[in-house]
Amino acid sequence: MYHHSGSVAQQAAGSATGLLPPKGPDSDAILFQRCTWCGTAMFHRLLCPVCRGSELRTERSEGTGTVRHSTVVHRNTPAARNVSLIEMSEGFVVRGRVMGPPIGIHSGDRVRLSTAKDPVRGEPVFQLLDEPYRAWS
Repeated sequence: MYHHSGSVAQQAAGSATGLLPPKGPDSDAILFQRCTWCGTAMFHRLLCPVCRGSELRTERSEGTGTVRHSTVVHRNTPAARNVSLIEMSEGFVVRGRVMGPPIGIHSGDRVRLSTAKDPVRGEPVFQLLDEPYRAWS
């Protein structure tokens, strides 16, 4: 679940499925689930895809990850944009957008969650951690 500042249900005592309170009044965070039985991290699931367990606890991601796949989309937008699959350091995969030139985002690029969010789709927006390699400049 993607969470940006707003009211969040407080975790009930003893409940494995409660939500975490936000860090600050205007902080952005990605919340994900971790299976209490096998430890698998997942994003937006009701059951664990590995052991089918339903006891999932909610955790806050540290916000860093690696681009696993990126594509440029021209449909239904005034300008080209990228859509990327980001493997977060905790082990789950999330779909989002990486800031920068759409053609300059590649698999293996390291990214960090930005404070911005996609205004139309509501997906998380990431920024590159490393400067892209430019062999001819």
